[in-house]
Amino acid sequence: MFLPTLVSLFFISSATVRASPCVAFDANWNLLAFNLNGKDWNAGTQDTWSSTTDITASNRPPFDAANTTCYLSQYANAIYAINADSKNPSSLYIYDAAAKSWSMQAVNAGSFDYTSFGAILDHDTNVFYALSQGNLFSLDMGLLKAANSTPLSWTNDEQVPYPSNYVPVMALAQNHIHFLDVPNVPAGSADIFVIHYSYFQPQSQAYPLPDGSAFPTTYGHVASFFQADNTVQQEFAFIPADSSATYVVNVETNTTQALAAPTTKDAKATYFAGVTALVQLTSNGTVSYLSYLEGNTSTNIAATWATVSNLAAAAPPSASSSSSSSGSSSNTSSSHSTTSPSTTASGAALGASVQYSVFITCVLCFAAFVV
Repeated sequence: MFLPTLVSLFFISSATVRASPCVAFDANWNLLAFNLNGKDWNAGTQDTWSSTTDITASNRPPFDAANTTCYLSQYANAIYAINADSKNPSSLYIYDAAAKSWSMQAVNAGSFDYTSFGAILDHDTNVFYALSQGNLFSLDMGLLKAANSTPLSWTNDEQVPYPSNYVPVMALAQNHIHFLDVPNVPAGSADIFVIHYSYFQPQSQAYPLPDGSAFPTTYGHVASFFQADNTVQQEFAFIPADSSATYVVNVETNTTQALAAPTTKDAKATYFAGVTALVQLTSNGTVSYLSYLEGNTSTNIAATWATVSNLAAAAPPSASSSSSSSGSSSNTSSSHSTTSPSTTASGAALGASVQYSVFITCVLCFAAFVV
């Protein structure tokens, strides 16, 4: 009779837990990829994407939650990871990019719902703003680049003027939050929340394309482009969930560019922007990028998506999809994230999978030792 060993039981139980990686740029514009094939990588700057450095360090999060999102604090040169630890769902992990070290920051969630939210990290204040369950929350990060012993707290600031079924698509530019895909707001327009005055503008703002057309009213992913001189973002990318195009919105000129659609069509992909590149992380771990130069329309229109080859060599994409968040995201994107319409279901499925695997492990352990 076959008696399972503790090692085999470990692999039986852990095989059902799907990884949730994320990508981000640090303040020196090194592309960082976390939890690709279980390791963390520094791919270097865009002009040197030929080799990678393994930066996997102790105290890193397990990246085992359903919707991990990463954000760059440009002033602190730190990466903040939310939903990176299923056992500590309300905690936030901080990666000090200069010291190459991780720490876990305790956070009081209050009524904030980590299974359903969209968020941005404001550049100037280093405060998270998130829409969750119809309310706008904030979380002040100070200039933390390492966790401190005092828990932080999400603050419920106000109710938003949107219906309960609105799935937030939030982008950051000029210290304003731009809400896309808002009911009754025309295509190509955004509702705006002015962060420094805690004020929703009464009218939406239009961002037309040169031919007068508009980006669609649909759920999608966003990522804000950083500035090399550490000033506020002026542009953000919007990628519809069907990956039909890449739109870049400039809030200074109130215009939009339509650029090449991602080569990989993946509704669960996440995005993160630096200064001169928009990066896509697909659900199977493929990392691609679109080169971008602010103000250079002809160059941007001609640009095409390409794979970050050194990351593909170091951490080959998996044949099957892994769990990843929508948006970004990173980031917001660089400063954004949003749970997609299917997020709650995928999170529930992951939880059920983990619980089932733990149950099977316990049964097999009992059988092994009894027999």
